[in-house]
Amino acid sequence: MARPPSSLMSLACALALLLTSLLGHCAAASAASAASAASTASGDAMRQPLLLEGPARLPYTFGLYANADLGRLPSHVRQAVVILHGVKRNADDYFAIGQHLLTMAGLAASDNLLLAPNFMAHKDRGVLPGMPVWGGGAWMQGKPSARGVTGITSFQVLDDLLRWLGDPRRFPDLREIVLIGHSAGAQLLQRYAVLNAVTEELQQAGIHVRYVISSPSSYLYLSPERPLGDGFAIPTMQMQACPRYDDYRYGLQHAPAYLPPPQLDGRQLFARYAARDVRYMVGARDTDPQHRYLDHACGAAMQGQTRVARQLAYVGSEHDLSQRWQIPVDHPQRQIPGAAHGAARLFGAPEAVQWIFPTPSGAARRESAGSRLP
Repeated sequence: MARPPSSLMSLACALALLLTSLLGHCAAASAASAASAASTASGDAMRQPLLLEGPARLPYTFGLYANADLGRLPSHVRQAVVILHGVKRNADDYFAIGQHLLTMAGLAASDNLLLAPNFMAHKDRGVLPGMPVWGGGAWMQGKPSARGVTGITSFQVLDDLLRWLGDPRRFPDLREIVLIGHSAGAQLLQRYAVLNAVTEELQQAGIHVRYVISSPSSYLYLSPERPLGDGFAIPTMQMQACPRYDDYRYGLQHAPAYLPPPQLDGRQLFARYAARDVRYMVGARDTDPQHRYLDHACGAAMQGQTRVARQLAYVGSEHDLSQRWQIPVDHPQRQIPGAAHGAARLFGAPEAVQWIFPTPSGAARRESAGSRLP
């Protein structure tokens, strides 16, 4: 049999690829519609499906809570606040905490879009085939989804969500994005704040990005030194019992594929991280070394015995690296009086509200700094 001309074969291939892409979009849209219907049917009307564009421009559906109908976007959003849940994946509770934060800060919903993403596991209610689903706590480490739409890292979700927010056709008035992570959500957010390459994209477009790291169990160190005595040094003695203490997620050895080659070294990552708007907070009473959700692995224990100790040590390590590498850093830290680890008590404190939103509107503060780039 004669073979068809190469031009016809190329056209057929192109049509096949186009059809595959369209079917993917339709499937994702169908999943989004089904998720919305399921939320309404279960009485959980606040959780909304959002269609995000992932790697290779392939769409996937992600569930989140929002203070606006994402199908009919508000027209004058100046600030977006993204709050990340803890290990229980209770995004609805964190959404309620975020609403209370906005109220206490005097920030109107008409100008401030609140989003609470939901990184879901297979046993969670409302999971659909069009969603990425993670195994256990893999999402808090930036690992890829293992079910549903597979291969989507939680870092990639944050990339895609920030780019969705940063699209000037969608939110032309957006001036600031505040990302808040608590506990397990802060473990994800601190590593994301170090590793992502999206922050500068947004800031070059006139959108300021601020990271609020609240009470994580552990931190991503950018050099092999750890707190020892009154300073920082390579923990030679402890390495015998914990030889992989500097592996990711505690250090940069065997960094995830999200940090593509050529990988930045610790000094380069620190220089970029130091220039970003990062602030730390922890409850002053978050001092239980046996807390049930505290990371007790040896790589975490080498950072300190409690969340307060680990945060103070990490801030100290930043100052140590700043002096050693001659890179200025100003990442302020605050202990919230009277609070332990509970998110509601911690974020309900007036000191926490003032720490997260240092003026009545960070977006308004920067409005005079320059107009949004097209």
